[in-house]
Amino acid sequence: MSLNFEEIDFRSTPIGDLILRRRRLLQLGGLEIYEVKLGEDFLMSSLFHEAESQLAKLGLNLLKKENLDVVIGGLGLGYTAVSALEDERVKSLVIVEYLEGVIEWHQKGLVPLGKILTKDSRCQFLNADFFALSSDLSKSFDPNHPQKKHDAILLDIDHTPTRVLHQTNTRFYTREGLGELAQHLKPGGVFALWADGPPDPSFTRHLCKVFATAKSHTIVFDNPITGGSSDGAVYTAQVGL
Repeated sequence: MSLNFEEIDFRSTPIGDLILRRRRLLQLGGLEIYEVKLGEDFLMSSLFHEAESQLAKLGLNLLKKENLDVVIGGLGLGYTAVSALEDERVKSLVIVEYLEGVIEWHQKGLVPLGKILTKDSRCQFLNADFFALSSDLSKSFDPNHPQKKHDAILLDIDHTPTRVLHQTNTRFYTREGLGELAQHLKPGGVFALWADGPPDPSFTRHLCKVFATAKSHTIVFDNPITGGSSDGAVYTAQVGL
């Protein structure tokens, strides 16, 4: 196999073929990047992760308290999780990931941030369907504490609220689905969502129908492939005290 391209892992899943690959970009001086594909969808590249990191920062910065219990939906290459753990106020972090292979990449050290997450005692991986857990109001996202409410829930799974990886996910973004998610939060708790591209003002208004406050953030980051910049979105919403 070429030193400039390696398929590290391939496996079939119920929602498509999952691929982890590593490439060297010669046009960027041989920079090594990791990419995740699911079927024909590019889920993530280590070349672009600023918006994923800002998801954690913007969400947690809304909380003015200590000892935070945090949930992340979607593990990916781990940038949101690592950013969350950089906040010393985080007491516990549950990362809910539907694809078992993604968790194994981190546990086996196949991706660069895996060791950071597996060595942090505050962090636990949960192989489960985030959306199913969100709709189940009888228990918590934390399997060890079924009655626990959470200070923040950070979500990075679908491309956008209207461009989802699986059609069953669309219910989550309805008023009913978001209302269920809000019931998993403590008073004053925060929901934050990553999305591809610039924010959609209509979705921010939609969040305001469920949460006490909501705001959209445009994350602009350098795009070395185009030589310009690209946009990502982070939506933040907070329940009342």
